[in-house]
Amino acid sequence: MTVGVRHWVRGYLLMLRFDLSSQRTWLPLSVALQLLLGAAMAVVYGFYVPDLPEVGLLYLVTGAPTVALIPVGLVMVPALVGQQRTAGTFDFTWSLPVPRTVTVASTLTVATLIAVPGVAVTLLLVAWRYGVDLSFSPAFAVAVPLTCLMTSSVGLGLAHAIGNPVVVNLISNVLIVVVLLYSPIAFPIEQFPDWLAAVHEVLPLYHMGVVVRAGLTEGLVGDVGTSYAVVAAWTAAGWATTALAMRRRA
Repeated sequence: MTVGVRHWVRGYLLMLRFDLSSQRTWLPLSVALQLLLGAAMAVVYGFYVPDLPEVGLLYLVTGAPTVALIPVGLVMVPALVGQQRTAGTFDFTWSLPVPRTVTVASTLTVATLIAVPGVAVTLLLVAWRYGVDLSFSPAFAVAVPLTCLMTSSVGLGLAHAIGNPVVVNLISNVLIVVVLLYSPIAFPIEQFPDWLAAVHEVLPLYHMGVVVRAGLTEGLVGDVGTSYAVVAAWTAAGWATTALAMRRRA
């Protein structure tokens, strides 16, 4: 291992320890928020349509963990950056003697670690509520970190590109409304009008649901490779936005 790589890894471990210790109070709030948006969404939708067919129940149950992942990246990550700006610790964090990529990597890692408990509890709760048998596959262990990484990357890019925490908070809240009301995560995309379905073929939300659902069921979704590519592309877009913002600060 070269000196540069050793320095990066050491800085990453130190920054990760710093972030985990400073953000540990967010874990209970994160789990509560994920349950409110993920599990509660699935349970309440079941009240609206009490006699869903088996396929409908599968979509509802497997969509819940995807919805639970979204608030961590699109709400909590921007909120953390906004809190740092308001408290005056944002510049201090970025002035620490570690590569700036270390700070970004640590933030994304912490967001992923925070998301996992909420996703697990959400999935167990909704599966128990509807008595659905799921078919777990190794793809689920890939889909969850990838989708969380994507939302966190987009959220981080948004928070860095827009310096005003109030504006970022407004955008985050609008995105949550879009997720809950206008995204085909808990039901088939074929139920949308063609024009709205075409929009979601480009946006990442529908594709997040596809990759997570593919890891929990057999034969329910197809063309998973395209969905992975779209999610990966949005992840890269989040990184690029963050990199441009960091370059402006340099």
